[in-house]
Amino acid sequence: MPFRCMQSKIEKKLMSEAAILEKIESLSQTVARLQERVEDLEDLRDLEAAIADNAGKALIPWEQGTKRRA
Repeated sequence: MPFRCMQSKIEKKLMSEAAILEKIESLSQTVARLQERVEDLEDLRDLEAAIADNAGKALIPWEQGTKRRA
Protein backbone atom coordinates (compact mmCIF):
# COMPACT_ATOMS: atom_id res chain seq x y z
CA MET A 1 0.00 0.00 0.00
CA PRO A 2 1.54 3.34 -0.98
CA PHE A 3 2.14 5.93 1.68
CA ARG A 4 2.47 9.63 1.21
CA CYS A 5 3.99 12.16 3.48
CA MET A 6 2.01 15.18 4.64
CA GLN A 7 3.43 17.86 6.87
CA SER A 8 1.58 18.05 10.15
CA LYS A 9 1.88 20.94 12.58
CA ILE A 10 4.10 18.93 14.90
CA GLU A 11 6.06 16.54 12.74
CA LYS A 12 6.16 14.76 9.43
CA LYS A 13 4.09 11.63 9.51
CA LEU A 14 3.16 9.03 6.98
CA MET A 15 -0.49 8.98 5.98
CA SER A 16 -2.33 6.46 3.88
CA GLU A 17 -4.05 7.62 0.74
CA ALA A 18 -7.42 7.12 2.46
CA ALA A 19 -6.33 9.34 5.35
CA ILE A 20 -5.14 12.00 2.91
CA LEU A 21 -8.48 11.91 1.07
CA GLU A 22 -10.34 12.14 4.38
CA LYS A 23 -8.24 15.17 5.38
CA ILE A 24 -8.88 16.81 1.98
CA GLU A 25 -12.63 16.26 2.39
CA SER A 26 -12.53 17.75 5.86
CA LEU A 27 -10.61 20.78 4.61
CA SER A 28 -13.01 21.15 1.68
CA GLN A 29 -15.97 21.27 4.09
CA THR A 30 -14.16 23.86 6.20
CA VAL A 31 -13.51 26.01 3.13
CA ALA A 32 -17.19 25.76 2.13
CA ARG A 33 -18.29 26.91 5.60
CA LEU A 34 -15.82 29.80 5.47
CA GLN A 35 -17.09 30.83 2.03
CA GLU A 36 -20.65 30.92 3.37
CA ARG A 37 -19.48 33.00 6.33
CA VAL A 38 -17.70 35.45 4.04
CA GLU A 39 -20.86 35.80 1.93
CA ASP A 40 -22.90 36.45 5.09
CA LEU A 41 -20.41 39.11 6.20
CA GLU A 42 -20.51 40.75 2.75
CA ASP A 43 -24.33 40.82 2.93
CA LEU A 44 -24.12 42.39 6.38
CA ARG A 45 -21.67 45.01 5.12
CA ASP A 46 -24.05 45.86 2.24
CA LEU A 47 -27.01 46.06 4.63
CA GLU A 48 -25.13 48.33 7.04
CA ALA A 49 -24.06 50.57 4.13
CA ALA A 50 -27.69 50.82 2.95
CA ILE A 51 -28.84 51.68 6.47
CA ALA A 52 -26.15 54.36 6.72
CA ASP A 53 -27.09 55.77 3.27
CA ASN A 54 -30.75 56.01 4.34
CA ALA A 55 -30.04 57.51 7.75
CA GLY A 56 -32.10 60.62 8.29
CA LYS A 57 -34.49 59.89 5.44
CA ALA A 58 -38.20 59.74 6.17
CA LEU A 59 -39.49 56.25 6.77
CA ILE A 60 -42.69 54.76 5.37
CA PRO A 61 -45.24 53.73 8.03
CA TRP A 62 -45.77 49.96 8.21
CA GLU A 63 -49.43 50.18 7.21
CA GLN A 64 -48.61 52.23 4.10
CA GLY A 65 -45.80 49.86 3.12
CA THR A 66 -48.01 46.80 3.39
CA LYS A 67 -50.75 48.44 1.31
CA ARG A 68 -48.22 49.09 -1.46
CA ARG A 69 -47.37 45.40 -1.67
CA ALA A 70 -50.98 44.29 -1.99
